[in-house]
Amino acid sequence: MEAGSIVHIDYDLFNASNDKLIETTKEDSAKEHEIHDETKTYIPMITIVGDGRLIPGFEEHLTEAKVNEEYKFEIEPEKAYGERDANQIDTISQNVLLRSVRDPNTLGIGSPVEIGGKTGILQFMSAGRARIDYNHPLAGVTLRYNYEIVKVVEDREEKIQTLLNMNTGKDDFEISFDGDDLTITLSEEMAYDQNWAYAKFALVRTLRDHVGVSKVIFREVHEPRQIEEE
Repeated sequence: MEAGSIVHIDYDLFNASNDKLIETTKEDSAKEHEIHDETKTYIPMITIVGDGRLIPGFEEHLTEAKVNEEYKFEIEPEKAYGERDANQIDTISQNVLLRSVRDPNTLGIGSPVEIGGKTGILQFMSAGRARIDYNHPLAGVTLRYNYEIVKVVEDREEKIQTLLNMNTGKDDFEISFDGDDLTITLSEEMAYDQNWAYAKFALVRTLRDHVGVSKVIFREVHEPRQIEEE
């Protein structure tokens, strides 16, 4: 698969040491392995090949993959989430922990906690002490991916709409072309999104790198407010 390709991927991700399913894009797999989440929508993951959005081992494998072929392979920790680092495990007083969380009643072994701007997992709490593990939950784990590229986005307009959705989580944009110049009409809601001012610069770079657009124009439309009659 060429670098820069925008692809839809169905996958199952397993812990290779115990065959435990960690996550999946497929509802049938989630039900089979008893991790189904009724609140989740199971759809293929969308990514850009070679864009650094995935762990290194998966990125490397994608460059040799073909559409509609099934693959099964393992990724060692050094090309996944790294080895576990004992220096990333900290012991603090229970009082410090309790002062750092909004609701102490939610604390439990295995709960995520944020201490000093770092997020970790509570491993142990007893005798006035608490142990926090700041390693990634999958650090030290050999992973196994079963995956298939189910679609490659080829249409230019669909590429842009896909990139817009990936970068904003929204899909209500209107787009138009004048040669290689692109105009994107934003919803009124976007004008009040505090993150938009920063996100649009990364979006422009992505559109130029992967779609080949030239000038990018963002157009805001503010409709008049209608006063309802009593």
